[in-house]
Amino acid sequence: MESVVWQGLALSGIFSWIVITCYFDVTKKIRSLLQPWVSHHVVSGTSIILKIQKHQHKFLDALFSGLSCIVSVPFYTAFLPLLFWSGHGKLARQMTLLMALCDYLGNCIKDVVSAPRPNCPPVRRITATKDEEENALEYGLPSSHTLNTVCLSGFLVCYVLSYTQCEDAFVKLGAVTLACLLVGFIGFGRIYLGMHCLIDIIGGLVFGFMILAIWLTVHEYVDAFIVSGQNVTSFWAALSFLLLFAYPTPEFPTPSFEYHTAFDGVVFGIVTGIQQTYHQFHHEAVPRIFTSQLTIPTFLGRMLVGIPTILIVKFCSKALAKWILPVVSNTLGIPIKSTSYIPMLNGSATDKKSSLAWSVVDLVPSLFCHLRL
Repeated sequence: MESVVWQGLALSGIFSWIVITCYFDVTKKIRSLLQPWVSHHVVSGTSIILKIQKHQHKFLDALFSGLSCIVSVPFYTAFLPLLFWSGHGKLARQMTLLMALCDYLGNCIKDVVSAPRPNCPPVRRITATKDEEENALEYGLPSSHTLNTVCLSGFLVCYVLSYTQCEDAFVKLGAVTLACLLVGFIGFGRIYLGMHCLIDIIGGLVFGFMILAIWLTVHEYVDAFIVSGQNVTSFWAALSFLLLFAYPTPEFPTPSFEYHTAFDGVVFGIVTGIQQTYHQFHHEAVPRIFTSQLTIPTFLGRMLVGIPTILIVKFCSKALAKWILPVVSNTLGIPIKSTSYIPMLNGSATDKKSSLAWSVVDLVPSLFCHLRL
């Protein structure tokens, strides 16, 4: 009964926040205060970027582009299944939830402030991948790469030290040092690549440490709820739906909302799958890699079966959603806007509410792709 009460309070609180922010236009009021200040620092910080880019080199281009790829959302969505298959289910689900939290809050802040990235030109912007080209369409503050690196590397260090029960001060210092170096390289690299200015990196650091501190406080409670709580699937479905409406409307449309929606589907699928199959596949006694119960060939076999399965399910479910939803929306006369799938629609709209329904195209395949992970 206590669980039902706090679930109801949490959902009611989010719903109340949606009503309040819409009625009082909170997003625009916050933006009017923060955007001019941040934009000023973006312009004034351009000189720092230009000084750094005077030392440009092909090796540095490749190095920082590569580092940006390995801390991006697509990388983690490919990396997280490997943690499940290796037997480290608890780490996998907690990293997934933390990634979703970082993605949602980071993009919320971006779209609330709606501060520009450094102007290109004069700044030389290096986008080595399609993912980077899409990232450049988002607003600047905070740097998502910096924020994600702080949270995920920090949590990974804490988890590994706790899991191994390491008491060696030098090992702890070494682990923290490596995490800090990674954060430093990522932050400097984002400036070097012309994707962010100094104020964006500082924002990523500040919000990253804040989110990490909160997560380290609550992650055990969240994990216990997912594993053995009541009404987990229905609560998470309602939470995911409300968070779509709670997302702030940016000054101009960006891909951030659709990115969040897709990862929202990933998390919902994983939470639902774990709830239903925890005692069969995700409990603490499952075989783990580098043991006699889970050998390297067995792990590689899981990869060979699992990765194609994920890709096939995602492709088929997304194709199905892209076929069904436009038919339904056009039949019902619902105007829908999407940055990716406009050709399939008869009309479009410009507000976020109309894009909510179409964002289900991203949520549905992500949900089914990870439902039985």
